[in-house]
Amino acid sequence: MGSCGKRNIDTDTGTEELAHEEMIATIVYQLTRGISPSQIKEGGFDAYFVDHTTGIYPADANGMPFNAATLQSTGDPITDLFEDMAAEQKARTTYDNILRLADDPDVRDAIKFLREREIVHFQRFGEALRVVQDNLDSKNFYAFNPAFDTQRNR
Repeated sequence: MGSCGKRNIDTDTGTEELAHEEMIATIVYQLTRGISPSQIKEGGFDAYFVDHTTGIYPADANGMPFNAATLQSTGDPITDLFEDMAAEQKARTTYDNILRLADDPDVRDAIKFLREREIVHFQRFGEALRVVQDNLDSKNFYAFNPAFDTQRNR
């Protein structure tokens, strides 16, 4: 698998990850629809409410907004695949933690589905990593960036 195959996995998985964000946003919307001001205060969401009302704003559990700085890309397929795998494991851990806290069966079912997809993504990135590593020059396994350093440039 060349860098093109890796890009296809990244593109396909990235598209699915955006769908995951949409599912999470829908869950949050459904859980907060019709919430009263007193419930907002009791739940500790008053600061969020001031800025976003009950609109969905992508942020982590600490309120840190999503931004592109959280995305990592080096152009080295080995490094990037390890980063992709780590991101999938972090997402799985987040879903595990949500399942420890959530008691709504509909929420739990959706989160279980998302968790299963993170496991599949981790496996796909692992398979891609194995293919990339198997196709490297064994004498230069970690000595060069296979996506950039060609025979001509070594």
